[in-house]
Amino acid sequence: MSKIEIKVPSIGESVTEVTLSTWLKKDGDYVKLDENLCELESEKATFELPSEAEGKLTIIAQEGADLKIGDIVCTIDTADKGPQGVDENPKAEIAPPKEVEKPSTQAVASKDTYASQHPSPAAKKILDEKGIDPKTIEGTGKDNRITKEDALKSEKPAVSIAKVENIPLSKGQFSRGEKAEKMSRLRRTISKRLVAAKNETAMLTTFNEVDMSRIMQIREQYKKSFEESKGIGLGFMSFFTKACSVALQKFPAINAYLEDENIVFHDFCDISIAVSTPKGLVVPVIRNAESLSFAEIEMEVKRLAILGRDGNLTMDDMTGGTFTITNGGVFGSLLSTPIINQPQSAILGMHKIQDRPMAINGKVEIRPMMYVALSYDHRIVDGKESVGFLVTVKDMLENPEKMLYGQDPVKVLLGL
Repeated sequence: MSKIEIKVPSIGESVTEVTLSTWLKKDGDYVKLDENLCELESEKATFELPSEAEGKLTIIAQEGADLKIGDIVCTIDTADKGPQGVDENPKAEIAPPKEVEKPSTQAVASKDTYASQHPSPAAKKILDEKGIDPKTIEGTGKDNRITKEDALKSEKPAVSIAKVENIPLSKGQFSRGEKAEKMSRLRRTISKRLVAAKNETAMLTTFNEVDMSRIMQIREQYKKSFEESKGIGLGFMSFFTKACSVALQKFPAINAYLEDENIVFHDFCDISIAVSTPKGLVVPVIRNAESLSFAEIEMEVKRLAILGRDGNLTMDDMTGGTFTITNGGVFGSLLSTPIINQPQSAILGMHKIQDRPMAINGKVEIRPMMYVALSYDHRIVDGKESVGFLVTVKDMLENPEKMLYGQDPVKVLLGL
């Protein structure tokens, strides 16, 4: 049998359907073994489908198609051995024109190849995010392929004043155009889960505010030495992750979830962090956050954020999680009510830090304040526990030294 059927592989027990997002090869292309053919998007991650043989590609499923596990994506004709009669070491019988400048070896080899100015999947996502046309970039990869590094270094060309002046002022005025775009699989999954969380949980939100003065002082004082020593910047997420880890161990119901008629408790804190990506919001997990140092948490946050931006998060990266932290403050949100990430029982929302007048010891002082919101499932968590958890998080953030022992270090020193 000369034709091999390439089917959608099984990628996890909970995943039954995927969307073919992008073809990396063209119909009729000659492909090699293990060469990536296309990108498939599941409800949790995007992954590439490799070729299982060498031969001529025949595309069956088109971009945007929803496919079930086991559906045929394409076929490969192994009897087709590709272009024949090509001399791998041709003799230089015809000299190049004298007036042509000597181009680089790489440029000659790649001038007319498919890879020329064709971005890798990771590079394509970055360029799409930046709004840059791949044709404007010279790739440094094999056969002039645009690599991830090329995409990261690229900048969108500035529009000249002359071009701007030539644009008619009336262009787009009074437009009433419409267009319909099919929702991505990730967006469809997000919408279903958010509606389910609102309909299937007794969700309630409690609020508090945190004086960020002490944390900002620590960051200002130690950020340079921290980065020089640890090789990573000191952000706010490590403080919040560590504070939540301490509070979750004091209030185990907030770190639990419902399973049938049972409440499943955890003696570990696998904290999901909401990450915005070009395709939507994802929640990768920081495992055993309670056991990690500040530097280890920051490194994990950075790793997961980069994977999310490039679309390289795996199922393992996003599976599990006992509690979620989301930061709407990076987009300027002052206050919001986050929706629970099922089956978890609670989620903490961080917000914008804003200077506000506060009454401190009978005097008005300007302090950097942040509103925090805890949404929780009232079926598992009582009001007393939710308020106690949020007050503990507030106390740990306003007095970061307490995170060392989960309580006042002076009391630990005195044995109280």
